Amino acid sequence: MPDVSLLTLAFLVIAAFAAGWIDAVVGGGGLLQLPAMLLGLPNASPAQILSTNKISSLCGTTTSAVTFGVKVRPDRKTVLPLAILAGLGAAAGALVATRIPMSWFKPIVLVLLVLVAIYTAMKPSLGARTALRFDGRDHYLAAGGVGMLIGFYDGAVGPGTGSFLIFALVGLLGYNFLQASAKAKIANVATNLGAIAVFALSGAPLWRLGLIMGAANMCGGLLGARTAVARGSRFVRVVFLVVVSALILRLAYDVFFA
Repeated sequence: MPDVSLLTLAFLVIAAFAAGWIDAVVGGGGLLQLPAMLLGLPNASPAQILSTNKISSLCGTTTSAVTFGVKVRPDRKTVLPLAILAGLGAAAGALVATRIPMSWFKPIVLVLLVLVAIYTAMKPSLGARTALRFDGRDHYLAAGGVGMLIGFYDGAVGPGTGSFLIFALVGLLGYNFLQASAKAKIANVATNLGAIAVFALSGAPLWRLGLIMGAANMCGGLLGARTAVARGSRFVRVVFLVVVSALILRLAYDVFFA
């Protein structure tokens, strides 16, 4: 673990806890955790930051995925292609993470998030109940396609992955927000594992720091998952819009002012 002061470590642990809560409810915890790590570890390489962030996030997403799995019981036939292809996509994304300029991604992601926010805000009934758009094989192919595409994005870039997964599961497949959150958490476990496997081969992760932050992220994920299950789809929808709006502001600053 790099030399960090107790104050910096406390700052990173608090950020990891908050990110775990947000990620469990609606995704987008990277909005807090990644910038916190960039501030707290100014001498770390991008690969170290990305891979250590994945270790911390894995702890939280695993905890919330188990909680959602027990409480919500998402259907396995959809979760399996979604998660497997998401993991493979994330591994592929991690392989090219250091080769593709971040400047290519940010404007595209910004436009997509704006469209997601407008569409969700204009349709109050979106995600209130499950009304599947596809049947049989088409449904599972759509789930696998969503997993592969967003998994690749997660391995290559990362922030907003949970929000994109949830929106795709709600808007494209027709799940309610609570069911979508449950499936997104399981897929997010797979994307984190896929990316970590690739980053570990290059020796990039800061394992001790990642596990310390992971413990805090796990506590936040457990609390967030329980909160989402107790409050239901309407609560998740509101938090989704708040997090997406914050992501838009952050990316807009990076694109136009950074």
